[in-house]
Amino acid sequence: MSALLTAPYETRRILDKYGIHAKKKYGQNFLIDAGIVEGIIRSAAITKQDCVLEIGPGIGTMTQVLSLEAGHVVAVEIDEGLRPVLAETLDACTNVTVLFQDILKTDIAAISRNYNQGRKLKCVANLPYYITTPILLQLLRENSCFDSITVMVQKEVAQRILATCRDAEYGALSLAVQYYARPEVAMAVPPSSFIPRPGVDSAVLNLNAFEAPPVEADADYLFAIVRAAFNQRRKTLANALSHGLSYQGYSPDRDAVVRALREMDLPADIRGERLSLEDFARLTHILHA
Repeated sequence: MSALLTAPYETRRILDKYGIHAKKKYGQNFLIDAGIVEGIIRSAAITKQDCVLEIGPGIGTMTQVLSLEAGHVVAVEIDEGLRPVLAETLDACTNVTVLFQDILKTDIAAISRNYNQGRKLKCVANLPYYITTPILLQLLRENSCFDSITVMVQKEVAQRILATCRDAEYGALSLAVQYYARPEVAMAVPPSSFIPRPGVDSAVLNLNAFEAPPVEADADYLFAIVRAAFNQRRKTLANALSHGLSYQGYSPDRDAVVRALREMDLPADIRGERLSLEDFARLTHILHA
């Protein structure tokens, strides 16, 4: 195997050799901190019995260490320009398969069938900041494919994911993640752990997927209500839903929303940011009825 890329001098050698510059359009920052890499893999509890889906291997820094700990690694990379780099850095990693494609267009169930005999995968990802939310939601919607999901995200995004209706950061992302999983912070990651240094701190999250959602509701209708509530979060919930909610041809008028809120013992002028996931589920039931 090539020298481990968690040695910063080796990362710089590879970057210089191939003339690589971090591409902003892919949100690239290359991890160089061995302690962080080991901490991520420890948080994900990777063993030789596991097939790991890695999203965004970059130049192969975490992939190299995953290959030593996992039974098989399937790394999905969107940047075709990294093909010769990964051919060198992963030259001795015989248990690694690299797929050059967009994770948002990847059939994750097919990866489970083709590389893990249909068994559940473990996901490890250093998510590009510019596309964190779509990837997270894709992983959570397909959580039946995973034993565990461990992701590195911008600290600010982690705060939004963990927020409750008592927090300023609370929003649609908080509710979406908490509908599918119980998020926990595994570790903080400083900018010094990357080349080039990002202008923000990061955090590693474990997303512990629920066997079943913690609330019962029509999920499509629930999240149509959530999106409408937070798309116009300065408006009262009654105004936001009466102007912004349309689901299967139905748009509630303001009076219908106010009646539903009263049934829940909530004031007519409440904003969406004050409702918990359980509140939104109950509101969904009432409006659906």
